[in-house]
Amino acid sequence: MIGMTTCFRLLLCAALLAAGAFAQTAATPALSTTNPLDVQATLQRIEQTAQAAALDIARLRVEKWKTESEVKSQAQANADSLSRNMTTALPTLVNGVRTTPQNLTASFKLYRNLNALYDVFEGLTESAGAFGSRQEFESLSRHVQELDAHRRALGDYVEALAAARDAETTRRATAPPPAAKPKKIIVDNGPTTTKKKR
Repeated sequence: MIGMTTCFRLLLCAALLAAGAFAQTAATPALSTTNPLDVQATLQRIEQTAQAAALDIARLRVEKWKTESEVKSQAQANADSLSRNMTTALPTLVNGVRTTPQNLTASFKLYRNLNALYDVFEGLTESAGAFGSRQEFESLSRHVQELDAHRRALGDYVEALAAARDAETTRRATAPPPAAKPKKIIVDNGPTTTKKKR
């Protein structure tokens, strides 16, 4: 038969092992598949492209394009819209991602804005190719290609960020429940007093 002291030691070891396993599970950090340094470089390139594109858009001579006045008006409105976005909205969104690169909402807002910019910018570039000078088309075309590459890179980052969040959610949902606290057992190995029978 196992003595009281041996039983106590076994229970104590089991409790310590269970507590250690729980502490290790709780302290394991979530693995991040996204690298904030990668997005910082992408943000820098987005800013550089936007600044250069805004300058070239400002140099457009839409009024000299060989097309109808309605097409010129629409092209000028698109150029003005792009310029406003690239000088006001875009820097704010870029700064939001720069300060909190793990924030999925901020990253997605920037990604959505880049998609909208790309769509309008691509249309303006096509119009410049059809009705404007060759120089206007070539400069805008280069910026559109750069913007497309940057939005794809940001899209990959947003996708990786979302996947990391999903993995963390799944990990938390499938993690074993915390172990119950071991029962407190008090062993008194002191001398016992017994009454003598008379």
